[in-house]
Amino acid sequence: MDIANVQYQKSLPTIGTKDGDKALREKTDQFEAIIIKMMLDEAMKDEKNVFTSANDPGDKIFKSMYREELSNASAGGFGFSQMLFENLSQKGAKTEK
Repeated sequence: MDIANVQYQKSLPTIGTKDGDKALREKTDQFEAIIIKMMLDEAMKDEKNVFTSANDPGDKIFKSMYREELSNASAGGFGFSQMLFENLSQKGAKTEK
């Protein structure tokens, strides 16, 4: 198979277009969610079990899922995503000229 002749079915979004900005915003929000999750994991690592005093693995899973959903819901509101979006948008606009 010759790589030079590979045809892409879907074009890649470019920064500065509505589709490109939407895709970039989604990725920066996902990145912010990862940062928030890491901060929550560190802040809540010494927290006691929620339901029982025993070391229940289900409790650890529940807390991890809770922190993940909390970080996903909070993404886009802390400012990391906006700052990263603006920075990458400016860099993309410079390289397109």
